[in-house]
Amino acid sequence: MTKINVKKFGGTSVGSFERIEAVADAIARAHHEGERQVLVLSAMAGETNRLYAMAANIDPVASARELDMLVTAGEQVSIALMAMALERRGIKARSLLGSQVKIRTNNQFGRASIELVETNGLIGLLDAGVVPVIAGFQGVDGEGNITTLGRGGSDTTAVAVAAALNAAECQIFTDVCGVFTTDPNIDPNAQKLDSISFEAMYEMARQGAKVLHPDSVACARRHGVVLRVLSSFEPGSGTLIRFDEPDHTVSGIVGIAVSRGQGLVSVSGVVDNPPAEVALFKTLADACVDTDLVAQQPSERMLSFSLAQAEVNKVLALIDTLTGAHALGAVNYETELAKVSLISTGKPVMAELAARVTELLAAQNIRVRLVSTAEIKLSVMIDEKDLQQAVRSLHRAFNLNKV
Repeated sequence: MTKINVKKFGGTSVGSFERIEAVADAIARAHHEGERQVLVLSAMAGETNRLYAMAANIDPVASARELDMLVTAGEQVSIALMAMALERRGIKARSLLGSQVKIRTNNQFGRASIELVETNGLIGLLDAGVVPVIAGFQGVDGEGNITTLGRGGSDTTAVAVAAALNAAECQIFTDVCGVFTTDPNIDPNAQKLDSISFEAMYEMARQGAKVLHPDSVACARRHGVVLRVLSSFEPGSGTLIRFDEPDHTVSGIVGIAVSRGQGLVSVSGVVDNPPAEVALFKTLADACVDTDLVAQQPSERMLSFSLAQAEVNKVLALIDTLTGAHALGAVNYETELAKVSLISTGKPVMAELAARVTELLAAQNIRVRLVSTAEIKLSVMIDEKDLQQAVRSLHRAFNLNKV
């Protein structure tokens, strides 16, 4: 029996009637060539933001359940239009909401996790020659409530469906032709990777590369799903996410990911004060604040952590509630920062890599606010105004430029 390919199309790929027609043409060609396809679609570009803005006009603190009910309407539009486009081309198609497929999730509204994808209905449609067109980003909990998987959740929907169907590939179609060594908008000399390991891709995604959601990469790795990133705008083989380590780097650096709009908060009196450290991070976790890079300066008993710039004022207010009870000292903060992360194959020694990176940036008069290392990742915090210069100089220094 012909293998199944699950194909996910993001918001820009279905962002206009013309784009929907172009995708429908490509799906029709593959269908006539005998390919069995399951489609997963995002909402049209900008639609989810528009729906969230509508909610904010009614109630800025609307319940997460009602927000999920509202924003899933975007995918309902795109899947219905795509099914219509395929039917007009003589291809039998069926649009399906997550609840109709029975994509079962937990009940964490706004950030639900997929627990089960029922496949009987999908297999029945495929056996009847019908192309299922599934709404990404959404599912249904045990009580029948509509849930969403969080921003970028359509990637995870596609991977979960591919895993359940034992698909040959899960193909993520986007507006770029694959995974690049860095953002081509920052450095035009970025080169497309023919392949990248799951470990490196996960770190690239987690540190800011927008081409894949990190949850989808982790899910694919966990379930053994073959993952490929392709362009819906031009032909090509894209980038294959591999289970082994591709031998395509001399320096040991695979790519450079960036994340703009960062802030940095430093609190004294926390280091060597375990109750204060526990209280601080518990308070942040309870307020759903995601902290990222964390560093200690023992000589000043200072603990610093990075976070989204938009969360800084909220965090300062939370810290203020802890100051008296835990004898916290001065609190400092910075905004308009960016995080630059070098992702490696594991070959470089991180201490040596950190020394080289800081030396390279210092030669460019770029101040490093914070350095953090992990097994295959080194991240630095710098002023956002220096981002392009920093990335281009590091990209060149680690031999990532186009040959």
